Amino acid sequence: MRWFIFIIIVAVADYYAFQSLRTITKSNWWYILYWVFTVAVIGNFVYQFYGFSRSDGFSHTNAYAVGFLIALVVPKLVLIAVMFTEDVFRVPQGIYSYFMQGSDNGDSVKHFPARRKFISQIALGLAAIPFTSILYGMYKGKYNFKVLKYTLHFDDLPKAFDGYKLTQISDIHSGSFDNIDKVKYAVDLINEQQSDVILFTGDIVNNKATELEPYVPIFNKLKAKDGLYSVLGNHDYGDYVRWNSEDDKKQNLENLKSLQKQIGFDLLLNESRFIEKNGERIALVGVENWGKGGFKKAGDLKKASEQINKNDFKVLLSHDPSHWDAQVVNDDYHYHVTLSGHTHGMQFGIEIPGWFKWSPVKWRYKRWAGIYEELGQYINVNRGFGYLAFPGRVGIWPEITVIELKKGSQKANA
Repeated sequence: MRWFIFIIIVAVADYYAFQSLRTITKSNWWYILYWVFTVAVIGNFVYQFYGFSRSDGFSHTNAYAVGFLIALVVPKLVLIAVMFTEDVFRVPQGIYSYFMQGSDNGDSVKHFPARRKFISQIALGLAAIPFTSILYGMYKGKYNFKVLKYTLHFDDLPKAFDGYKLTQISDIHSGSFDNIDKVKYAVDLINEQQSDVILFTGDIVNNKATELEPYVPIFNKLKAKDGLYSVLGNHDYGDYVRWNSEDDKKQNLENLKSLQKQIGFDLLLNESRFIEKNGERIALVGVENWGKGGFKKAGDLKKASEQINKNDFKVLLSHDPSHWDAQVVNDDYHYHVTLSGHTHGMQFGIEIPGWFKWSPVKWRYKRWAGIYEELGQYINVNRGFGYLAFPGRVGIWPEITVIELKKGSQKANA
């Protein structure tokens, strides 16, 4: 029944959007092309998800079915919005004409002003913007890696770490990749930054450890003189698929931990490590996933910090940025830098670096992309290395973050 309702709603909305095309052309070929594309996309979506089983996970064909549906629906929402705006004026005119001039033998349709061609042209032109943007995001945007560099200043940074560089990556989601050469390129780009340490903040897979296996020989090329460290994200626990048994689920997590070790990551499971230099040190603290809104809360900040001192300079790895506001920023231990991910910036938005950034995800997460500061502490929310569900990115590009720590009191510079 839900599929029937879905198709009826889409068909009604589609026919309304179709009016813009009818206004500017009388060619049956364009009409046929419009409906063939529409039926093919909707039909493929229904085919991919009718009887969808969570035990199988979310495949590439599922992702592209979602992607093409979005490419179909979003532009048509623009068309509908413009056509409806025209009808706000057109319908009252028709009603007024009908009652003031008479029914004219019952033919009420002729009282409505004809749709204006230039309005339909505007509607189609506006709809073309999200249509081409979404297709670009699926074809190239998802691998349009950007290196974002920040400098953070701290009065209490140990002098030996003045100029110390961290590279953060997050949300690899290896099960979504469909171009291994682009992943190789991104790994080379990470190594080119020549940072002192590489920190990964969770979600290395969508659901299953097997997704990571083809990419282990690529990611184990990552190099940093002080090592590679990681934490788990909500997707790494395998909570979003149905397993044959709880033992299978536990084994999947153990396999994932083993693969991370093969890559070279030191996986921090509510643990800490010290990086020492010239008799001074900074602490790396890693918590398991902790997220608001129904997400797993395996993270234990107190346990992770048991081996460090309150006065240590601290870099915290915590996958979900909601953890920062809920537990971290007001903690007595004062975590100087927190590195998170999780939001992906929703893989959709508008950014003009240094001037403007917007994404619908801002209505869900207070900290959703970039650097935020409060009480002398910073959090960076990485936009993610990979992608999930929608097989693309529009305006919010995959990110490699490089943070340089400087001794002093100047504010953050991007």
